[in-house]
Amino acid sequence: MAKTRVVVVDDSALVRSLLAEIINRQHDMQCVGAASDPLVAREMIRELNPDVITLDVEMPRMDGLEFLSRLMRLRPMPVVMVSTLTEQGAEITLRALEMGAVDFVAKPRIGVSQGLNELAGDIVDKIRVAAAAQVRRLAAPAPAAPAATGAGAAAPARPSVPLPRLSTEKIICIGASTGGTEAIREVLVPMPADAPAIVITQHMPPGFTTSFATRLDGLCKISVAEARDGQRILPGHAYIAPGGRHLRIDRSGSNYVAVVEDTEPVNRHRPSVEVLFKSAARVIGPNAIGIMLTGMGADGASAMREMKDAGSYNYVQDEASCVVFGMPRMAIQHGAAHEVLPLNQIAPAVLARLANAPAGVRHRI
Repeated sequence: MAKTRVVVVDDSALVRSLLAEIINRQHDMQCVGAASDPLVAREMIRELNPDVITLDVEMPRMDGLEFLSRLMRLRPMPVVMVSTLTEQGAEITLRALEMGAVDFVAKPRIGVSQGLNELAGDIVDKIRVAAAAQVRRLAAPAPAAPAATGAGAAAPARPSVPLPRLSTEKIICIGASTGGTEAIREVLVPMPADAPAIVITQHMPPGFTTSFATRLDGLCKISVAEARDGQRILPGHAYIAPGGRHLRIDRSGSNYVAVVEDTEPVNRHRPSVEVLFKSAARVIGPNAIGIMLTGMGADGASAMREMKDAGSYNYVQDEASCVVFGMPRMAIQHGAAHEVLPLNQIAPAVLARLANAPAGVRHRI
């Protein structure tokens, strides 16, 4: 079997050396080149035609985001970002995922050598996933609209679309991993301000979910925030599992509450979709709506079947629209899905179901 060919792009000679060593220790991959900046990397990519590149966020001559934007427009390929564990690093990483990077590795600011070696398993796993991921071309930036002229000129208002009254007794539970940050955004943005509560587990390390929640909160009509232990789960809000901590749902009297805890990883993950979905099956039952989005592995698949057996209604993202069709595939194989839909049809289907309105033709399981 041919090895996965990787080019490492990082301005630190130490990081380039460490990543190359980690990659070359694997039987199924090879570091075929290491570039100190994007301009060198551009020539390397042309010459070596790698399967995956790892890309530092902050570099001289051309920053990682600008290079990624050009790469994904002109020669789309799997990219794993190498980010720093800082607030700015998290913001830049989320922008990189929006541009089409498959995943990211969070390198420590100090103790880089020890830190990267401790992350070696995670790094090579992400490279393997990236090599098999579906990568899409980034659209060119839209030309700026001409400035309005004349007194009182304004952009035309978007028409208001009245929605039937939604059921706010439901709770929507979402699980995602690789490719999930953008998939979650596409599900949340159409949700109206009076949508049912939404509880989300996205595989993400500590330090990144705060920026992720803040970013979504600025885009959505509903309020989006990291979940806090013991807080009441309310309609019109989305709650994201904090990086590195599990999130589950419990009852306190007649209210649903969030439970955030530091228990052991489940399916190698913390937060784990399995933990969230199991609690939904046990506590919410037929008032739950499950959504499984893009991601590698099987986390949450068996628990999603438990949700279905408890009376929930479940949606699973289809293969064509997934970055990685791992978790959705396993959910389908476990018989957990009621409907398998393209990503852009999931939010409309959920809203139609909540409003008891027809949602068109669907692929039923």
